[in-house]
Amino acid sequence: MQVPDYRGGSIVNLMASVMNARGGRSGHPPLRVLPSEELAAATNILLLVIDGLGARYLQRVSPDGPIATNLKGVITSVFPPTTAAAITTFLTGDAPQQHAVPGWFTYLRELGCVMTVLTGQPRYGGVPYGKAKIDAGKLFRHRSLFDRVEDRTILVSPAPIARSDFNLAHLGRAELLTFKSLPQMFARALGALRSDRRRKLLYLYWPKLDSIGHEKGIESAAARAHLRLIEQRLADFLAAAEGTHTILLVTADHGQVDTVEADRIQLADHPALAQTLLLPLCGEPRAAFCYVRPDQTDAFEHYCRDQLGDRLDLWRSRDLIEQGLFGAGEPHPRLHERVGDYCLLARGSHVIQDSLPFEKPHTQIGVHGGLSDAELMVPLSLFRL
Repeated sequence: MQVPDYRGGSIVNLMASVMNARGGRSGHPPLRVLPSEELAAATNILLLVIDGLGARYLQRVSPDGPIATNLKGVITSVFPPTTAAAITTFLTGDAPQQHAVPGWFTYLRELGCVMTVLTGQPRYGGVPYGKAKIDAGKLFRHRSLFDRVEDRTILVSPAPIARSDFNLAHLGRAELLTFKSLPQMFARALGALRSDRRRKLLYLYWPKLDSIGHEKGIESAAARAHLRLIEQRLADFLAAAEGTHTILLVTADHGQVDTVEADRIQLADHPALAQTLLLPLCGEPRAAFCYVRPDQTDAFEHYCRDQLGDRLDLWRSRDLIEQGLFGAGEPHPRLHERVGDYCLLARGSHVIQDSLPFEKPHTQIGVHGGLSDAELMVPLSLFRL
């Protein structure tokens, strides 16, 4: 199976190159195709993350657009290739092995429940971290990327999530700018670039391509049209930012694959399997972390292999850690408990879904979290302004 290349070919290594170029120090090797020296002389480094933009998709759908024609290389995301894990890597510079945020639904033993980790709400509902009097900074204990570099840092974030507990816990000393539209995002960035001549690191995040992919499919006309719009606005920004002595890096957190009804495995249709579990499935529908009752281990393994083995691969989570899928080096003290006993890793375009009794059916067409090329491989483009 394709796996993240943490030795010099992943977004973790991209962040190492960026940190080193801004006076910081990373514990990871720099990106092979982008040594820190290539970035260091620029007054400004601007990193734009387009959620959901896979490299294979980009090359197929917009081979002549500015992102593809300025491609520096194709790199890997992290495991799982999903927003929660990858965005935490962008905001900390660490691999999931160290930051231990492995998916949208994460079991946090400290809180005694499964959390929608980015929004900070228990899966069963309720208020986010702050309103529950939980300090997200103390909960995760991550060191912000923006505290690991020497230069001025600016985070340009969508207004609905800019001041979320998770975002603020990873803001560090960065200045926070918010936006409500694609043109406004680029306008905020341009204003920051021109604000002074100090060396700066800017981080921009655009979420809408991923949202369209979930709702309508990444192969939909709507997703393709939105990519064209991104590239049009990007071209306008490139012209406006000329002469700012900026290196603009464009990449993504993951790609997507589209699903159909036949791809969706509902845990409710497999009650014998559900009875072996201690908790709802965690992680992602394409990389589901399973917490198994100790007396049901054999039954769980046999059911997964006999009934689902043609659609899902069964892995012991500790084996995935030992094989380096979450990263290299010493794991976070809570990583083992956050990835459960087993991982059900989807084949093809399959997903496995587990709904709580009160949850309304929620079907996503475009999905991610598996180890297909479409999900794992992301573009890295470079522009000199």
